[in-house]
Amino acid sequence: MNINTLILFTAFTVIPLQTIGFVLGKLVIAALGACLLYVLLFYGLRSIFRKFERDIALVTLNVSAYPILSIFILVSLKFSFADLDSGDTIGWLDRLLTASIIVAVSYWLIQLFIQVFVYYLKDYARQTEAMWDNVLLPLLEGVVPFLIFLLASALVLQSFGVDLTGIWVTLGGATFIIGFAVKDILANFFSGIVLLIDTPFQFGDILELENGSIGMLRKIGVRVTQLYIFNDRSEVYIPNSVLQGQLITNLSRPIPHYFYALPIEIPPECDLEASQHLMWEIVFAHPDTLGDIEKKLTHIDKFYLVDNLGTNFTYKKEIGRQRLILENDVNLKLEDIEQALEALMVTIQFAEKGGLNAEEIETIQQEYEGILQQVGLEIVPIRQNKRIIFELEENESQDTLIGLVRGWYRIWLRDPDLRDEDQYILPDEWERKIELLKRRFQRVFQKISNPHREETRLDDYIMDLVKWLRERFKQARSQRQEPKIRMKGTSQYEGFTLIKFTIEFYLDNAKLEDFRRGSRVSSEIYQEVMRYVKDSYPPVKP
Repeated sequence: MNINTLILFTAFTVIPLQTIGFVLGKLVIAALGACLLYVLLFYGLRSIFRKFERDIALVTLNVSAYPILSIFILVSLKFSFADLDSGDTIGWLDRLLTASIIVAVSYWLIQLFIQVFVYYLKDYARQTEAMWDNVLLPLLEGVVPFLIFLLASALVLQSFGVDLTGIWVTLGGATFIIGFAVKDILANFFSGIVLLIDTPFQFGDILELENGSIGMLRKIGVRVTQLYIFNDRSEVYIPNSVLQGQLITNLSRPIPHYFYALPIEIPPECDLEASQHLMWEIVFAHPDTLGDIEKKLTHIDKFYLVDNLGTNFTYKKEIGRQRLILENDVNLKLEDIEQALEALMVTIQFAEKGGLNAEEIETIQQEYEGILQQVGLEIVPIRQNKRIIFELEENESQDTLIGLVRGWYRIWLRDPDLRDEDQYILPDEWERKIELLKRRFQRVFQKISNPHREETRLDDYIMDLVKWLRERFKQARSQRQEPKIRMKGTSQYEGFTLIKFTIEFYLDNAKLEDFRRGSRVSSEIYQEVMRYVKDSYPPVKP
């Protein structure tokens, strides 16, 4: 018998038998409770959670089962030995149990945070256009577990009687000194956190800074924001605190299309009304400007017949024509899907008044399945955890929304004016939107498949989906985006009077061609207008 066993035996020999019997009774009850808890955690709750559509409950149970069981056993031991009062040995045993409970709880919290909270927050971020999933979440994943570990270490030391007052005072003073020394870094850090959470911008947005620079947002980091400046063809890194204090114009909101105003001056001898209409037709005929697609297709062959810029505009127009036709097909398909969703929303609103029965649920599911086929998705069974779940996968049809979008942007890639980097920008932009499209329809599918808990909210989910399709996936061309020709007055140049016009138009995608797409289109429109003004409306002789 070693010395520690002898001490422990001696300590218990002086304890009354009644107390020992009471402690043993508590231990027996704790053992029975642990067995029941084990059965509940590993068999009862597990069998129930496996039936849920989402696996978050099952994952949480898997992470929590052993820590909860361990904490229960340690707490039971602590309360069982609470009635024992036999000197330092029992005191040290109580402290050891307290420290073990702190360690177990800390480990449980860290695992819950990493494997449940962060994981599902990342999944949520992937379903939205939020930018904080690549920066803020890894930061939280590294900082929060460290803070939990630091706090647990302090509590463990305190449970053993270590006085931490001096350490806390020293740490507080050091923190103040370090914080003052790195205040600019901290300001950038917290500004970055605010920008990531508030999300005033999104990846790919075109921003105009206070100094007039125009660039595309690449990334919001913890300390700096990365922008690609078009005029300089360079990347700049702006401290977040500086960016947050600026007045920034987001040229991609409320619509992603960039607005251009092109000044034109013509002699007053020209037929002003005819010239104004001619300018409108020339802008409308350009394949890279926005406007009613059917009207554009009727005008596209009337102009740009002479090669002014040393490029094959005939080929460009043909690619532009195919692109417009496919975009029109995308718009029509999108309109059909939105109308079908609105009809489904009316069906749900009518059915949910008295509560959804099995027949109504089946009708709603069949109607939604028809919408999924138009989108380009089909329902497939997948075996997971010894049970069958249903997921959405793409079908191979080209006459669906996804197929039409891919055909549209692939024709666009044949535009001879595009640059090498545009071959990545366009697919990345639209494949990202297609992935978001699939995730959003999958989310609504899960709600419709199991509507009993949220049957009164199904119409709200459909409404949000329609709103996202119209505002975020692809905005339909509207009358406000059609070209406009405005007379602005007159100007004097070397004794000659000229009539000032402004041609206003929207560009299809300002991000392409290193943001020089707008300048190129403006130049082509200007030359075509000047050619027709010169050839068709010569000055009237006095």
